[in-house]
Amino acid sequence: MSGKLILASASPRRVELLAQVGISPDAVAPADIDETPLRRERPRLLAERLSLGKARAIAQQYPDDFILAADTVVSLGIRVLEKPADAHEAAKFLKQLSGRRHRVIGGFAVITPDAKEVVRSVVTQVRFKRLTDQEITAYINGGEWQGKAGGYAIQGAAAAFIPWIGGSYSNVVGLPLTEVLATLNGLGWSEAQK
Repeated sequence: MSGKLILASASPRRVELLAQVGISPDAVAPADIDETPLRRERPRLLAERLSLGKARAIAQQYPDDFILAADTVVSLGIRVLEKPADAHEAAKFLKQLSGRRHRVIGGFAVITPDAKEVVRSVVTQVRFKRLTDQEITAYINGGEWQGKAGGYAIQGAAAAFIPWIGGSYSNVVGLPLTEVLATLNGLGWSEAQK
């Protein structure tokens, strides 16, 4: 099946992750959808719903291509820690994550040129060490929390907070590469067709 690869994302981290495995999307087209969780919506279903919503929004503009969209949800139990609105909320999130294990759910969706839709999610367990008030303050002052689900970036300074993860590292950064590539290839997309 022919067709270009369109990444429906505003995240530079997703572009960087794809580049690590030699993939350069033909276009990057961020989708503007409402990302508000539905009442009582489970974190995994939220990640999958948002991914598919983003893919569908962009598929209208690129009907003859492969659309890849993703969404990352950080959860403590069934509670979703979204992108913090401000430094105060980011600090609150870090205090909640301190000394605990949480889940990072990476939802992704692919829509093919023949309009087939596939939605998947990958769960990675992440454990934070117990954080001091000074560590939290320094991290917040660094500004890295901005625009990050859960208020942290594992690929940045927060790496010092995380002694253990169970599962896909790239999923925590923003895209579960192994699963995404397997899905794309299984649907007939190939880097060789470019």
